[in-house]
Amino acid sequence: MTEVKSGDTVHIHYKGTLADGTVFDSSEGRDPLAFEVGSGQIIPGLDQAMPGMSVGDTKTVEVPADQAYGQVDPNARQEVPREGIPADIPLDPGTQLQVQTENGQVLPVTVVDVTDETVTLDANHALAGKDLTFEVELVAIA
Repeated sequence: MTEVKSGDTVHIHYKGTLADGTVFDSSEGRDPLAFEVGSGQIIPGLDQAMPGMSVGDTKTVEVPADQAYGQVDPNARQEVPREGIPADIPLDPGTQLQVQTENGQVLPVTVVDVTDETVTLDANHALAGKDLTFEVELVAIA
């Protein structure tokens, strides 16, 4: 049987869960996820679990936060003046927005706090600081 090695393109079905069992993502009902092993296209902890698998293999992969989306970076939170945000933009905590940086890059942020004077935006990935578990099935090696 052929085993996955770095540089192979693999197709996997997966289910990602948090420590409390909450499913945060799954390929169920969709095409398998395809990526090149070792290319940095997916989080490191999952990428590193692929070599040695054969088509049809399943495994559970525990990925610590440092090998997933990293730790929460307090510097990725920023208070901005409320008057600088157009009135038609929803500002309920939890709302996902996109802001443009000074160099033109679009950055996804989440509204985390709102006062009369300021809005606190968080640019951390929603899964930053969380350990993740993936149930993986290798469907194909291209």
